[in-house]
Amino acid sequence: MKLTRGTALDTNQVFSVPADAAALERTAEALRGRGFGVYLTDGPIEAKDLVLGLIPEGAEVGAGASNTLAELGITAVLENSGRYDAIRPHLRAMDRATEGRQMRKLGAVPDFWLNSVQAVTQEGQIVLASATGSQLAPIAYGAGTVILVAGAQKVVSNLEMALARLEEYSFPLETAKMKELYGRGSTINQVLILNGSSTPGRISVVLIREAIGN
Repeated sequence: MKLTRGTALDTNQVFSVPADAAALERTAEALRGRGFGVYLTDGPIEAKDLVLGLIPEGAEVGAGASNTLAELGITAVLENSGRYDAIRPHLRAMDRATEGRQMRKLGAVPDFWLNSVQAVTQEGQIVLASATGSQLAPIAYGAGTVILVAGAQKVVSNLEMALARLEEYSFPLETAKMKELYGRGSTINQVLILNGSSTPGRISVVLIREAIGN
């Protein structure tokens, strides 16, 4: 199918359909070749158990505001179970006007960081975007260990399609959600493209063989 920018019908058809088994296997192999750890899971329950099993109890852990993590039930466990030292509740209790420096430091360098992504290519690249950059700093460098979770519909053929998915599919959904919640849309101010990981074991990608999240 030829992708036409800005055409919702085309982007929905292209970017909401889960990749097939062969594409997922190619993606996993390409990611491993670029230095990422990779886990292929069959569904949400397995993915949730695997992700939580990668985090030691009591560990300091941050997580981006992610539909995928919320739908999997991971966000609730991190913040409400008492099993982890989750930083988001700490950040919500702080005053940005008087504690902004402490908030930036706490959010940028946690021991563990969890996030979803906007796209993963079959060539092994990962694309993430943010309005403020708060989710990108720990992923790019600050966090000790990074775990990225993606449903099969986020797997695309190449970087061009990954950026198209971000701009034409993920962003419209995110800005609509922001308008509903806060009365204003979102913006793509910063984009992070992970071409590889030079630190073995630091970044792991959990791929789910089903569509989940945006």
